[in-house]
Amino acid sequence: MESASFDFSLRAFARRTSFHPFAVELTSGEQFTVDHPEALVYRAGLAVYIAPDGRPVMFDHLGVTRLIGTLDQRTGATSES
Repeated sequence: MESASFDFSLRAFARRTSFHPFAVELTSGEQFTVDHPEALVYRAGLAVYIAPDGRPVMFDHLGVTRLIGTLDQRTGATSES
């Protein structure tokens, strides 16, 4: 995933007025769900998610295949970046 697209997409998912969990799919096929906006920090193509068990998950724009979730809550449209 391009760095600018990665940053833009993470920002869109994390800063929604009413936060809803979204999934991150890595190039390895592994997926995890970002369940809280304050559990995610990102900048310049690098992100850290703190899982509910306290385990940090580091990922970057090169290791992400797509972000999966609903951005438009009025229509229920999904976005896969």
